[in-house]
Amino acid sequence: MEEYTLLRQFADSWMLLMLFAFFIGVVVWVFRPGSNRVYRDTADIPFRHDDKPAPAKGKAKEART
Repeated sequence: MEEYTLLRQFADSWMLLMLFAFFIGVVVWVFRPGSNRVYRDTADIPFRHDDKPAPAKGKAKEART
C-alpha cells in the first residue's frame, strides 16, 4: 500500500474519530459542574481592585504614552 493511501485512510477514519472525541472532551470540560465560578472569577480579573469609578479624562495621575 502506498504511504499516501495509508495516511489518507487513517485521516478519514481514525483521525476524524479522535478529533470528534477531543471536541466532546473540551465541551464537557467547559460545562463541567463548578466551572462557572472559575470562569466568572477569571472574567473579573481586570476589575478586581477597582473600588471607585475612573477619574475624569484630565484628572488621571497616570502618564499616557
